[in-house]
Amino acid sequence: MKFTNILWAGLLAHQSVAHPGESAEQKAKDAAERRAYLDANKRSLSHCADALKKRGNDDLMHQRHDELTVHTEKPYLRARDLEDALNTNHKSNLTGVTVDSDPSILFSGNNSCILTPETTQGPYWVQGELLRKDITEDQEGVPLTLDIQIIDVNTCEPVPKAFLEIWHCNSTGVYSGVIANGNGNINDTTNLDQTWHRGIQQSDEDGVVTFDTMFPGHYVGRATHIHVMTSLDATVNANETLSGGSITHVGQMFFDQDLISLVETEEPYISNTQALTTNAEDSILEAEASDVDPFVEYVLLGESVADGVFGWLAFGMDSKSSYNITPAVYWTENGGVANPNSGAGGPRPSGARPSGAAPAPSSAL
Repeated sequence: MKFTNILWAGLLAHQSVAHPGESAEQKAKDAAERRAYLDANKRSLSHCADALKKRGNDDLMHQRHDELTVHTEKPYLRARDLEDALNTNHKSNLTGVTVDSDPSILFSGNNSCILTPETTQGPYWVQGELLRKDITEDQEGVPLTLDIQIIDVNTCEPVPKAFLEIWHCNSTGVYSGVIANGNGNINDTTNLDQTWHRGIQQSDEDGVVTFDTMFPGHYVGRATHIHVMTSLDATVNANETLSGGSITHVGQMFFDQDLISLVETEEPYISNTQALTTNAEDSILEAEASDVDPFVEYVLLGESVADGVFGWLAFGMDSKSSYNITPAVYWTENGGVANPNSGAGGPRPSGARPSGAAPAPSSAL
């Protein structure tokens, strides 16, 4: 891969950033480095507000108001600091919304089109994940469907044919594919070969990708979140993984505390004995939300949260950037292989898919 951002590579050298097992001193050091980097380098989409309105989405949205009874009073780029973001209710006031709603409805006039700025990758990225829409596998929890729109901060336009990868913990706060202190049972070596809640999708002509997953749980030291990463010009291998290209964005998405509290009343979330960190206590969220709103807009899909959540968020990526991201684990034809070279990186695997891997649906591309 062709990676050039040396400063970012240095920032991501700490492979235990804000995850279980990290000391308070290291957390403080990492947080200071993140803030320094973001203050010097991050870009927002504030300059894109007029362009986004003129893009034509609003006209199409208004044409469908009567059909879907859609109403919204939320302005573009609304929340501008952490306090505003925490005090904003992201439960959408759109009505008639389903997982099949047109992107022009979702990504107009609300908190979408907000940059989720580059932040820590965390230590749990697994290189070599599969292209697939459904990343649920056998995990239990509250069903979550996500629509994510990618916008280029240079053009203020959606980015088609970009690859977006997400990964997050399960309902009890454990990441698949990684064996580490604080990540579930460290003696369970089979977790190295697990792939749930990890996957990649390619954006459509509206710059949108869709994932079916389960609402993430919590673990010590972090608020509930989902990791996102975008790539351009990558090649799809025969084994449904990626190779080549450049990584253009690394960030995290968050959820309203009210929604998290509602989900946490359900099983198996309620059985999670780890201490819950709120949004207001999360240092990475504090860095991300210093001048943007990284929270997912959402609706409930039934009378109870147990029926599922549909969420959407758009964020900006800089297509001219290229980041050096180091995996904790490589996913290969033999399963997961821990990366022995902290900070070294390397090419994506290109071997055959492991026989035990969950199949990618035919709609993965």
